[in-house]
Amino acid sequence: MTGPAEPLTTEVVSARLETVRGRIRRAGGGEGITIVAVTKGFGVDAVRAALGAGLVDLGENYAQELLAKARDVGDTKPGPQWHFIGRLQRNKVRHLAAQVSLWQTVDRAELAIEIGRRAPGAAVLVQVNLSGEEHKGGCDPGEAAALVRWCRDEGLDVRGLMGVGPAGVPEAARPGFRRLVMLADELALPVRSIGMSADLEVAVEEGSTMLRVGTALFGARPARPAPR
Repeated sequence: MTGPAEPLTTEVVSARLETVRGRIRRAGGGEGITIVAVTKGFGVDAVRAALGAGLVDLGENYAQELLAKARDVGDTKPGPQWHFIGRLQRNKVRHLAAQVSLWQTVDRAELAIEIGRRAPGAAVLVQVNLSGEEHKGGCDPGEAAALVRWCRDEGLDVRGLMGVGPAGVPEAARPGFRRLVMLADELALPVRSIGMSADLEVAVEEGSTMLRVGTALFGARPARPAPR
């Protein structure tokens, strides 16, 4: 039987962050890799602890959670730079437009059009489906170049590509990560958002510039309540 979860304080998250940075260094990564602290499923205490540990890039998967946390944090300095990293419905864009600093999951032209309309000039990543799992979102790798062009035509600032590795052993993510980095090279895009808590070493070895890290910083994610 496991004991209660460790309270999420700045000290706890700072210690875990040092562990994550050690993993990055051992995998050959340097200080230039951005760590996006994924606060999905955690309360505003996780946001405050992350900010206290010096993590300003924060990732959320659900629109309502991001908006609630942004409201609760208020004018905290330094303030969070919110990354939207979940599958995104067009009707949520207008609610999020004032809060999101980087839209990581642009995977279709219709979404690019809506973001361009609601947040002109917004910074985005084009999400590429690396595993063939439809529920993870992302465009087909063969369609990425066309979607990048479409985003630019809509006035968006395309920073790079994003991908999610398959479930299972970390090594299984390597081929997809390698393909995404090669594609980013071909398109001259500097940001490669690949790698999470479980597979960050593989991602760093393959050229990640941005890691989306949740459980390694905050512990096991609380279960989401069942829909009513």
